[in-house]
Amino acid sequence: MKKITRREFLRLLLQSAGASAVVPLLQACGIRPAEEPGTPTNTPFGPSIPEVSGVKAIAGASAQTGTPSPSETPAPTDIPPTATAEPAYLAVARGGDDPEELVRRAVGAIGGIGRFVPQGANVIIKPNICTANRAYTFAATTNPWVVGALVKMCREAGAGRVAVYDYPFDGTSYNAYQTSGIAEQVQAAGGEMEVVSAEKFTAVQPQGTVSFLQAKVYRDILKADVVIDVPIAKHHGLTGLTLAMKNLMGVVQNRPAIHANVHRQLAELSAFIRPALTVIDAVRILLAGGPLGGSLGDVRKMDTVIASADIVAADAYAATRLFGWSSPDKLGYVRIGAEIGLGRSDLENLAIEEITVGD
Repeated sequence: MKKITRREFLRLLLQSAGASAVVPLLQACGIRPAEEPGTPTNTPFGPSIPEVSGVKAIAGASAQTGTPSPSETPAPTDIPPTATAEPAYLAVARGGDDPEELVRRAVGAIGGIGRFVPQGANVIIKPNICTANRAYTFAATTNPWVVGALVKMCREAGAGRVAVYDYPFDGTSYNAYQTSGIAEQVQAAGGEMEVVSAEKFTAVQPQGTVSFLQAKVYRDILKADVVIDVPIAKHHGLTGLTLAMKNLMGVVQNRPAIHANVHRQLAELSAFIRPALTVIDAVRILLAGGPLGGSLGDVRKMDTVIASADIVAADAYAATRLFGWSSPDKLGYVRIGAEIGLGRSDLENLAIEEITVGD
């Protein structure tokens, strides 16, 4: 009797019995149906099937053998459906020594950068670059690697343009960009540093505001498809803290007017600008002497990044969990932001994911 190989036996068995009868048996034995070299294309498993297995292989056979399609075949009861986790409302990443990883982990936990940046979007990233006289180590300006990471992520998401901008009150834009180290990281990541032009500020009169009745706002912010607010967390002599809502003062030209009734005006300004994403840099925080600081003794290294689509929640978390404030409502612009419906400060009721890098 002529001996045949195991492979040949299986091929003959498939031809005689049909794929619908044999495939479940083969799968139960741990055997993946595959194409025999030289097998005609009209056999149950044609040339395209070796790349797939299991149910997909049966689906490939159905057009030629009459095997039920996957939609007609009950799903195996012993395979649980894939669970899709809901994004966190707010995420905090801490630990390690890589600011970019902190940013990626925090933003990833709230849905990923693609949730905020569509293909071809015109993106403006607004860090705190308030001074030309402090390196980032003094915690007066946003960590350059945090900003660079966001530029990279926006480019990866397919943004058409990613520009980084601030309007410093201490020195020129160009010098502040260089001294802070932000220009180097942004350009390396494929973004643009936009040097402020006084001609680009335009008067606005937002409806529904109580205090923020008129201000000159940077026109490119108003034209952007996506605004990402990236403050550094620091002490401030007037407002108590500079966080995300306070950081938006850098889009206004006539800022002394904002200082009157400052907390309400900051909340209303934030409601007018409406950043799509807030990322608070707490790699280093400034505990005293803000906004400019000047003493490394006032700086604490926290290696933390906070991310949320809700600017109020992000500021509330930073005020209480980073600076130890007993209630977020003690920070006036957070309280008013929650009152006018800009966001939420009730952290105990929010889905917060806290990530330790290295876990």
